[in-house]
Amino acid sequence: MESNNIELITRMVIQAINQNEKKGDGFMVPIGVSARHIHLTQEHVEALFGPGYQLTKKKELMGGQFASNETVTIVGLKLRAIENVRILGPVRKASQVEVSATDAIKLGMNVPVRESGDVAGSAPIAIVGPKGAVYLKEGCIVAMRHIHMSPKDAQAAGVKDGDIVSVKADNERGTIFNQVKIRVDDSFTLEMHIDTDEANAAKIATGTTVTIIK
Repeated sequence: MESNNIELITRMVIQAINQNEKKGDGFMVPIGVSARHIHLTQEHVEALFGPGYQLTKKKELMGGQFASNETVTIVGLKLRAIENVRILGPVRKASQVEVSATDAIKLGMNVPVRESGDVAGSAPIAIVGPKGAVYLKEGCIVAMRHIHMSPKDAQAAGVKDGDIVSVKADNERGTIFNQVKIRVDDSFTLEMHIDTDEANAAKIATGTTVTIIK
């Protein structure tokens, strides 16, 4: 069975269970492990890949986003680099690089934990593509863990956009994630996003289910 079909079945089962749960504690959410990636403006896409260049789709993601076929190299202040960092589309109004805490150590940088889009005063980073390079004075963050929800899911869970909750993973590590931000939008599919550091430490993989405990 293809992984996409497995993910779809998992979501359907969770939805059925959640419909029978009371609001609040006990609402189940599937995990999506987010590897390092980059969001770019069209200007920066062209600076890295050439005039008029358009990102090409590799895989559809939720909310109209997609993983592109294009990858770049990111370079820290001490000229330490990480290659093959994937670009997510479509293009944005501001460029942003999302890494894990381990990536930050490898790059030799102090990178703050931030919500996506909150890049003011964040870490600087250089991005190198096949046709050029871009230097961001700010824009490199470790993404704050968060849960994407539709309004219907938020109502069922008894939460609203911007709420901060705790989430429990019932496995041999028995991990509780605090400071998890709820993000609600009509385009969102129910999923909690954590980075590779968090997933490895808690022994969690994409598709694992966790529970909101508030």
